Amino acid sequence: MNDARKPGQVGAHYVSDAPFDPGSIEVLSPEQERYFLASQWRLMWWKLKHHRLAIVCAFILLLMYASTLVSEMLAPYDLHSRFSGFIFTPPQRVHLFHEGEFVGPFVYAMNSRLDMENLQRIYTEDTDTLHRLRFFCRGDPYEFWGLFDGDLHLVCPAENGTLFLLGTDRLGRDMLSRIIYGTRISLTIGLIGITISFVLGIVIGGIAGYYGGIIDHVVQRIIEILRSFPELPLWMALSAVLPVNWSPVLIFFGITVILALLDWTGLARAVRSKLLALREEDYCVAAQLMGARPRRIIARHLLPGFFSHLVASATLSIPGMILGETALSFLGLGLRPPVTSWGVLLNEAQNINVVALYPWLMLPVVPVIVVILAFNFFGDGLRDAADPYK
Repeated sequence: MNDARKPGQVGAHYVSDAPFDPGSIEVLSPEQERYFLASQWRLMWWKLKHHRLAIVCAFILLLMYASTLVSEMLAPYDLHSRFSGFIFTPPQRVHLFHEGEFVGPFVYAMNSRLDMENLQRIYTEDTDTLHRLRFFCRGDPYEFWGLFDGDLHLVCPAENGTLFLLGTDRLGRDMLSRIIYGTRISLTIGLIGITISFVLGIVIGGIAGYYGGIIDHVVQRIIEILRSFPELPLWMALSAVLPVNWSPVLIFFGITVILALLDWTGLARAVRSKLLALREEDYCVAAQLMGARPRRIIARHLLPGFFSHLVASATLSIPGMILGETALSFLGLGLRPPVTSWGVLLNEAQNINVVALYPWLMLPVVPVIVVILAFNFFGDGLRDAADPYK
């Protein structure tokens, strides 16, 4: 061993005279090298793939959001089509066999009579009359996204027939078509609301966490005040302020803004706590010494370090907004007809007598439950995958 410094020097460094042996270095396998060189997002995706339930829920959500793009084509009828002769019609069952013979998907015709004793319409199937279903057919005309005229539907009733797979309401409107149209509004309000909430949470929480001091104290007191109010009564109070003469579009955006303005507090606290922990890191101090502005330090150096956690938190916040809109519309303080959402549809099921006689009016609650559970399971999977090094 040769001394690289003068003899007796403190901290002397020694260099070996032995020849270099490449075999002495541990060589990483391609799989190990691929793992160690992967980005955080790739590691997050690899871990998420092993969460089977989260993947299934993500696929369900993808299908439901994709359906909002073609709601007009998926619905058998137009949103406002009415059938006065088929008020409160029960769901029709789809059959494949008639008298032991395969004839393809069809429904039986419906006969109705008025029960004067109970003042109720009684519907029975006419098993002698078959209505074959048509696919990729011409049906009720519509305006696709309000821009183009069209009449193509995925499935249509037979000529001069009916197709009420989920029954009809008090005006004879097809419940399945209205639920499909309501999906667009209920799911969209969650995305727009979380976008506004996401921006507010990152900006306000980032400022409080980076600067600290009096700014942090003021922000935290505001958050505590907002979180001290019960959510539902506060939503109801703010929704009641919206003018009744506003157009449905303005009501839609008003409800979205109300839900977003009350939902950013949790995200802001998550951002604030992370920034308080990261702002003292060496790379953050180095950026400050190099003259980087606080906005650049937060956006380029701090937020990317835990952005995956923010995405998971935002995913878990969307169900709350969907439930908020559904609850307000159910109570008559949210969206109002002619806008159609799941909450608006459930508003017609408030009367217990109606629910007892026509239970299919409660069917709009099924997609609400499915979406809420899907978002929660998918959010749990994202939250677990957000830290791929665990």
